[in-house]
Amino acid sequence: MLWSLLFTLQALCASVAHAMQHYPAAWGHYDVCKSQIYTEEGLAWDYMACQPEATDMTKYLRVALDPPNITCGDPPETYCALENPYMCNNECDATTEELAHPPELMFDFEGRNPTTFWQSTSWKKYPKPLQVNLTLSWNKTIELTDDIVLTFESGRPEQMVLEKSLDYGRTWTPYQFYATDCLDAFTMEPKTVNDLTQRTLLDIICTEDYSRGYVWKNDKTVRFEIKDRFALFAGPRLHNMASLYGQLDTTKNLRDFFTITDLRIRLLKPATGATMVDENNLSRYFYAISDIKVQGRCKCNLHANSCVFDKGKLGCECEHNTTGPDCSRCKRHYHGRAWSVGSYLPIPKGTANICKQISAPPPQSPPKFNHLFLCSINHPPPNPFSCLPTPPPPPPPYSLPFFALSSTARVCDNAMLRCQNGGTCHHHQRCHCSPGFTGVLCERARCQGPGECDDQLSGRAFFHHPPPIGRQLALFLILILIVSLC
Repeated sequence: MLWSLLFTLQALCASVAHAMQHYPAAWGHYDVCKSQIYTEEGLAWDYMACQPEATDMTKYLRVALDPPNITCGDPPETYCALENPYMCNNECDATTEELAHPPELMFDFEGRNPTTFWQSTSWKKYPKPLQVNLTLSWNKTIELTDDIVLTFESGRPEQMVLEKSLDYGRTWTPYQFYATDCLDAFTMEPKTVNDLTQRTLLDIICTEDYSRGYVWKNDKTVRFEIKDRFALFAGPRLHNMASLYGQLDTTKNLRDFFTITDLRIRLLKPATGATMVDENNLSRYFYAISDIKVQGRCKCNLHANSCVFDKGKLGCECEHNTTGPDCSRCKRHYHGRAWSVGSYLPIPKGTANICKQISAPPPQSPPKFNHLFLCSINHPPPNPFSCLPTPPPPPPPYSLPFFALSSTARVCDNAMLRCQNGGTCHHHQRCHCSPGFTGVLCERARCQGPGECDDQLSGRAFFHHPPPIGRQLALFLILILIVSLC
């Protein structure tokens, strides 16, 4: 039995090593939460840190505009091109689908011709500022994994602020300032992401790189550079992700910097294309955004590898006996250890930090040898061995150190992991054993009397059967000791 178990483990290790050689990316990206392994108790779970795959998060957001009536088309308007004040053939009419520019067109598929986009009203109330707040809300904590990219159909704004919230829009902090003149607009020295270091990565900067007028196609985009900040730890091509994961693991402020529940785009001044605003042709000045890209993943605290969108809300499909939208607490009856976030370390599997099942009280300690000695000397029974302590009964199923008994695991079913020796499977979670058998899968005989009693109940009967002659010799030596003391 022991040799067959060793051969099975050797084959399993070889298959795992083979898989890691051919699929290193899968292991390095923490996409597996657990795998089944063989132990002395049978099949068990090996837990690993895990996280959902990064995806386009704009599919799951809600957008709000402030002021709410800032979208063009009610009443209909005609707009002129910024670069040509005499080209005034662009119409916006909210009652006509082909001429309407509602906010959801910022998040549709960008492959149509002509390009679809959201558009604001024109700067008809100049010199009153034309300011718009675009708020993107997920009602869920998410982690950013790539650059935030805004594509403007009009000229890029001359002044703009990107803000983030970590508490569902109750409070806001700036991510980055954008202006044609940072000193004039925000009294900040202009910088770029290339000026940042590992020590200053969390600094809030103002950049002038994305506020030039509409000239070339590439000048339509405004970015918040996530990957350039990652590269300060992971290298220019993000080859050393282990270094980045180590920093995220040990530096909460860094982890929180890339975590959001909401984004707010504050458009403070539209592109004018000149130093002076043409008050005679204010229909040239407006905001128009054709696309917003936000790449990220649900934050599940390294306790889930998938996130579902159900009834208009995102939620992690929690593993590791955790629960909640972010897997941020232990499930009921699994508070044997305090909840903790998973860890990226050690690379590549990390540490799951699972919630453990509440254990039953430990069994009462059996009598020590001196009690046995007094029993034999002072009250000699007919059978000298009847004073041997009775081994404690096996612990109840819920205290077994076998985490596959959690409600998320399938310990038994009709096709695989069938309960043995006449046992029946109960809700795929535990086997109800027939009389005379015990174990997770009813795989070993229950102690019925003298003989193998001590070994079976102590969990050693499967692997070690001392020869009867050896046991008789040991008992004979005890008798000699008792007689000599008398």
